Amino acid sequence: MSLAFCGNENNSAAYNVEKGVLNNGCFVDALNVVPHVFLLFITFPILFIGWGSQSSKVHIHHSTWLHFPGHNLRWILTFILLFVLVCEIAEGIVSDGVSESRHLHLYMPAGMAFLAAITSVVYYHNIETSNFPKLLIALLFYWTLAFITKTIKFVKFCDNGVGFSQLRFCLTGLLVILYGMLLAVEINVIRVRRYVFFKTPKEVKPPEDLQDLGVRFLQPFVNLLSKGTYWWMNTFIKTAHKKPIDLKAIGKLPIAMRALTNYIRLNEAFEAQKNKRSPYPQGSKSIWCALCWAFGRPLVLSSTFRILADLLGFAGPLCISGIVHHVGKGNNTIRPQIKILGVFFISSQEFLSNAYVLAVLLFFALLLQRTILQASYYVAIETGINLRGAIQTKIYNKIMQLSTSNMSMGEMTAGQICNLVAIDTNQLMWFFFLCPNLWAMPVQIIVGVLLLYYLLGISALIGAVVIIVLAPVQYFVATKLSQAQRSTLEYSNERLKKTNEMLRGIKLLKLYAWEHIFHSSVEETRQKEMTSLKAFALYTSISIWFMHVCPE
Repeated sequence: MSLAFCGNENNSAAYNVEKGVLNNGCFVDALNVVPHVFLLFITFPILFIGWGSQSSKVHIHHSTWLHFPGHNLRWILTFILLFVLVCEIAEGIVSDGVSESRHLHLYMPAGMAFLAAITSVVYYHNIETSNFPKLLIALLFYWTLAFITKTIKFVKFCDNGVGFSQLRFCLTGLLVILYGMLLAVEINVIRVRRYVFFKTPKEVKPPEDLQDLGVRFLQPFVNLLSKGTYWWMNTFIKTAHKKPIDLKAIGKLPIAMRALTNYIRLNEAFEAQKNKRSPYPQGSKSIWCALCWAFGRPLVLSSTFRILADLLGFAGPLCISGIVHHVGKGNNTIRPQIKILGVFFISSQEFLSNAYVLAVLLFFALLLQRTILQASYYVAIETGINLRGAIQTKIYNKIMQLSTSNMSMGEMTAGQICNLVAIDTNQLMWFFFLCPNLWAMPVQIIVGVLLLYYLLGISALIGAVVIIVLAPVQYFVATKLSQAQRSTLEYSNERLKKTNEMLRGIKLLKLYAWEHIFHSSVEETRQKEMTSLKAFALYTSISIWFMHVCPE
């Protein structure tokens, strides 16, 4: 089959310009190629020559320290842009598959846009690390041209009666929004950094952490792609592969992740609870309010990531179901019937009726789900560790302020202190680890039941009934598990207290031959502790059994 940018059918309307040049769909698509070619010709010499790195005015031992305003938003918008462009390429290929000749203008501009989007983010990263923002003026012109040309295409679609029922119209509208937002991000960089159009540019100082050569944990300072893939750890992993590592090689933690910093944050939250004018409740509830005030924001972020990952998890079974359904029918795609501007337009249903398209969507859904899920785990674990360090520091400061009478009168024993530092803080840490599950599990159950009801009908409600019936039983088991754990800690405190008293008065104990009395007392407490531990293990086993028996 012959190739042509606009197609070569005899009755093709692709070359018809009687209604004006801008009313010709092929010419508008060719016009959309101009911004991408402009960016490639401008940025490639700069990237290969390395002008940005040679012009660096700031010399830091880390190359990823500097973030321009809107850094994370730019990366997120670029990822979304790449995904939409992949969909546009696939839509052009699928819609062109039923034509008599190949219309390259349906997917070649999108392919050039995909290459330009990758080039733009690589170019931005190099300019950012070299701290030479004046070179970003090329991206400003690129986003402006791309926004204008894509808007022209969108307007011409509207003039020719193309609506939301056609997928290409929706993709073009999304691209207009994305290019407009990227243009706004670029203008915001100019407004904040003042690197052009202003007489006095704003100087940027590096973070205080990176002035210390001992800080090697770079997760908070690298770009969003490196954060999501942990690419910055490659150097560390290669070093660890060659020779054993020690604490000196690992380096220091950033200031924001140190125990003292988190203790100050937690202490400020506790002090706010003591204020009588504080809107937060007083008493035991104030402790949870202080914890939420100090560490609640990253926990909300982790929960959001977890919910998004769980929702993306449903895309896999749906894509596989669609692939099996269409392969069973011989993968006979629906032939589009709408032809405007000399080419066919397809709807979203027709686009998703292709098994190859579903396979690509399945790959992207799984990749994005695992990335977001890993980000959720990381944020939750980091927050839990910071919380434990802050609480342990606060407990230590409190112990140092206690008088000796508190210890001698039995108001505070060594066993209680050990449990507070080692066990209670660890339980709080694990609570923060698993806290995103509290919000994610109801979403999983509700969405899963709705999808099953849509696919299977009334029979899907059987699984929902089983979940509802077993929920009170699981709550009862969880309550007993908590009671068993609490009693275990109490018996452990009592045993440690008796053992401590026995060791302190060992001379008097030997003098009066009281060994068997104290031995019996400690042994009795130990038996109670073992009974409580057995109950805890039993309820844990029942809880795990219910977790695997209940419908997932």
